[in-house]
Amino acid sequence: MSKVLEGIRVLDFGRYIAGPFCASLLSDMGAEVIRIEKIQGSEDRFLSPVSDAGDGALFMQMGRNKLGMTLNPMKPEGREIVRKLVATADVVVANLPPDTLEAMGLDYESLKAVKPDIILTMISAFGTGGPYSNRVGFDGLGQAMSGAMFMSGSLEQPVKSYAPFIDFGTASLSAVGTMAALFERQRTGKGQVVEASLFNTALTMMNGTLIEQSMIAPNRVATMNRSQTSGPADTFKTRDGWVLIQSVGGPLFARWVELMGEPQWLDDPRFKDDISRGNNGAVISERLARWCAERSSQEVLAEMEAARIPAGPVMSPQQVLDDPHAAARKVFRYLDYPGAAKPAPVMQTPFSLSETPTEIHSRAPMLGEHTDQLMKELGYSDTDIQRLRAARII
Repeated sequence: MSKVLEGIRVLDFGRYIAGPFCASLLSDMGAEVIRIEKIQGSEDRFLSPVSDAGDGALFMQMGRNKLGMTLNPMKPEGREIVRKLVATADVVVANLPPDTLEAMGLDYESLKAVKPDIILTMISAFGTGGPYSNRVGFDGLGQAMSGAMFMSGSLEQPVKSYAPFIDFGTASLSAVGTMAALFERQRTGKGQVVEASLFNTALTMMNGTLIEQSMIAPNRVATMNRSQTSGPADTFKTRDGWVLIQSVGGPLFARWVELMGEPQWLDDPRFKDDISRGNNGAVISERLARWCAERSSQEVLAEMEAARIPAGPVMSPQQVLDDPHAAARKVFRYLDYPGAAKPAPVMQTPFSLSETPTEIHSRAPMLGEHTDQLMKELGYSDTDIQRLRAARII
């Protein structure tokens, strides 16, 4: 069965998540992706090591479906190899500051001189055109500088999300932009720059709160897991764990009131609409907290499901791996990796296509695993490859 991006070649100069996961999504849709990293291995390869060689858990996810090549593009012969690779490519993905892109010959003007219809998907921390353009940064800066971190945790302690959602959001939006650029190139024959940033993604995710602040200035502060715009919506301790219960809208609130045996609350002005319930969320959470404390998590969830109120357990990573719904949906593809004691459960593409399905077909590459193969495709001989390897160019 054909793939959406079959015949498209992507050069992945990404690091960590925002660039590499963008390229991963393109690979799942059939693109040939070449992951290019430092001679000694890029730092993100070794984050949370799970194999004998130190290859990390994040790389197992980001590197799926990719060919692996090592290269030093800062040396003249390395730059020449970059140019030859670009001549064969359709897309270059790089999450690096603009000045670093230029130093590596990966800025759009340099790429376009080699391949006029090339698409550059350029991802950075803050984007171009402002005073922060050349600053480096990770997901946490997006959370911290968008209001997201301020609105999490408590008055005493801002809290960053453990999951790097700004990185993954930026990667996903970058993939959307890249697909749009490929579609436009198909129509016009022209390449272009797709630009995304952690900052823009974070502001997008916090935009509702920012609009509210600009227009009516409620000056909200963090209330841990309790929602400020609806209720009940909070985490609650049960006899044997924690659950999250989340309600938005009058019908759900009415069903919850019936379950709690508090019919008078339907006529209470404190709870007349979502924003009022959010403003008085502490009262609602206190009532539900007492109810949950008397029951096991299973009992709480069963009663919430019977009332059709959204609720779920707060699960540990091991509980997630053991979850029956995840197993039934086959959401993980278990991939063997050299030097690892067991297969890695790599999450499948988070969307599906009925006619042109996505696919995870191969594990992440070992360091430089496909360098020789790719160099030969570019016309280099065995002797050339040996010389370039000795000179630490590849």
